[in-house]
Amino acid sequence: MSIVAASLALLFPQSTPSQSPLPQPKPIPLVGFSPVGSVRERELETKFDAAINAGDLRGWMKRLSARPHHVGSPYGLENANFMLKLYESFGLQAHIETFTVLFPSPRTRILTMGMFKAKLTEPPIVGDTSARLTAEELPPYNAYSRDGDVRGKLVYVNFGMPADYEELEKRGIEVKGKIVIARYGGGWRGIKPKVAAEHGAIGCLIYSDPKDDGYFQGDVYPQGGYRNEDSVQRGSIADMPVYPGDPLTPGIGATKDAKRLAVTEAPTITKIPTLPISYGDAIPLLKDLTGPVAPEAWRGALPLTYHIGPGKSTVRLKVEFDWQLVEARDVIAILPGTDLKDQWVIRGNHHDAWVCGADDPLSGQVAMLSEAKALGALAKNGWKPKRTIVYCSWDGEEPGLLGSTEWVETHAEELSQKAVAYINSDSNSRGFFGVGGSHSLEPFMNGIMRDVPDAEAPMSIGARLRARAIVTGAAEEKKKARSADDLAISPLGSGSDYSPFLQHIGVASLNFGFGGEGEGNQYHSAYDTFEWFTRFLDPDYAYGVLLAKTGGRAVLRMANADSLPMDYGRFATVVEKYAKEVVALVDEMRQKTDDLNASIADGSLAASFDPRDKNIIPVPKAAVPKVDLKPLLDAVARLKEAAKNSRPNDAKLIQCERALLGPGLPRRTWYRHTIYAPGFYTGYGVKTLPGIREAIEQRNWPEAEEQAKIAAESLDKLAALLRN
Repeated sequence: MSIVAASLALLFPQSTPSQSPLPQPKPIPLVGFSPVGSVRERELETKFDAAINAGDLRGWMKRLSARPHHVGSPYGLENANFMLKLYESFGLQAHIETFTVLFPSPRTRILTMGMFKAKLTEPPIVGDTSARLTAEELPPYNAYSRDGDVRGKLVYVNFGMPADYEELEKRGIEVKGKIVIARYGGGWRGIKPKVAAEHGAIGCLIYSDPKDDGYFQGDVYPQGGYRNEDSVQRGSIADMPVYPGDPLTPGIGATKDAKRLAVTEAPTITKIPTLPISYGDAIPLLKDLTGPVAPEAWRGALPLTYHIGPGKSTVRLKVEFDWQLVEARDVIAILPGTDLKDQWVIRGNHHDAWVCGADDPLSGQVAMLSEAKALGALAKNGWKPKRTIVYCSWDGEEPGLLGSTEWVETHAEELSQKAVAYINSDSNSRGFFGVGGSHSLEPFMNGIMRDVPDAEAPMSIGARLRARAIVTGAAEEKKKARSADDLAISPLGSGSDYSPFLQHIGVASLNFGFGGEGEGNQYHSAYDTFEWFTRFLDPDYAYGVLLAKTGGRAVLRMANADSLPMDYGRFATVVEKYAKEVVALVDEMRQKTDDLNASIADGSLAASFDPRDKNIIPVPKAAVPKVDLKPLLDAVARLKEAAKNSRPNDAKLIQCERALLGPGLPRRTWYRHTIYAPGFYTGYGVKTLPGIREAIEQRNWPEAEEQAKIAAESLDKLAALLRN
């Protein structure tokens, strides 16, 4: 029995698989509904659940993942047409909207070191029919790497994040004029070549270490589900923290006749040639490294001593690409509303993949199709939603949120008037529920989590999530899980199709799915197939059904609510926490700076080093001044007061998230939300109060004060909407 299972047994000792340990949903109003409306809504959801069929999900998964289907591919077009016909058969009004986007495909990939030549291939797997379609698949590469043919010594940089280069600097190791090799993990892949180039590297290799993603975790494919020595993680390295979407049409829809930048002018294309490799190909390269032994935290699970380098031999890396414009095909399906047809509830999941993409993204896509089918069945029996429901099967997510971003940029004006919420999913498998989103929707999501029974455990998905927090969470998380009525949802950074909705045009958004208990990982490899997924991630598609029931409830409740279910009192409470965090960050940096400077001045830092090691004593840092964040704190207080007992109408609630938009973050104005953004050096990872927080981290104190005023202005605009 796992630690979680044992703890669940202690929490709910009387439970059995056939008897829930929780009471049935109480007849209390749902968020946004009257008591009578709540009863009717739950009755409708019972009918909705009855229309969800695991056989549908399995059949669609097998069909959609049968062949490679990256953006612009022949099977991508076949899949788009197949889904179009499905939506139409469900009774929805459907069409395909096409955008013309830049999508480079590899023409040349060479990696050598002396007599060694990397394989750079993923051989077919006996017994896996999908993993044998090598003629149709894109080989392992990083999209939006620059063309290049470089030669240099190799340096190992751990995860290749900014902190890793600080460690190299302490040891006196430079990467200027060298090729770096980084392992996947620690941050988004696109940050690795970005930071390497900033430090003068001429090329970048990225490999999957088995400690993080292979035999250290479990048996490898085909015996088990984990990444084998040939498996490679493809992926985009476009500088999406600057802007996502088509690199050539920033801020405008990539329609056929759109004005485009030249490829050489696109700021999101990486500055140095980059290539992903398997750990099988990485071993000879890492064995050639000399120099200091890597710090313990940098060491993986390969059978070698991890050295930092430089290596003894010269490495050659050559990559060339066909820089083509291809068609991204979004499948859009609409179920018109009645009373409030000009309020749109938008639901999305992407359909393109790097290869066959069973897990990423089709595990979420087939669940979403099941939702649409069930809603169509309700509509055929006479039900109609109050608000219009829009289902979106996005194309081109993998290279950089292409389909969703271009759709949002094209329809930004109309969406700003009509979009009430965007609900996103992506990959899905066995495990616990995970949800992030606008904190105004936290009570709304908690209501859903309380009402949806888990697929395998005898309790709701919310109760199971709470139990895990009690067992495995940090001290504060444990305390809140035991005492708080609602569970917290996470803030959103980037990495999926919610980003243009939330962070560019200010639409309240959610992103959710299940995971954590699948028995393997083939993320972005040729082995992410129907056979692999069905064996190791969700064999009976029970969690696909569960995602459909969860997503369907979110759509139904948002579409049918008497009033939109946003709670900006809850939002104000969360933002107050973020504001206190940035104030504490200044104090923490001041203390650390003072401590570092004192240790340099009195010689204790130098004395702490091993005399035989080459270590560089850093230059003392400038003292941290007083930073005036009072405008932010005052605005938070005004917002909390305005939110008390506030009951704004739908027209105002639609504009509340828009109020949080500013002029754009410094050096990346596409990101306009003042509360949530991906970090400039985290990629997918979120930065809350991003303009302020990142200015502090970069020790740009005037910018921190300026960004505090901008955030305060946004919070005051929100407060004005909330005042009756």
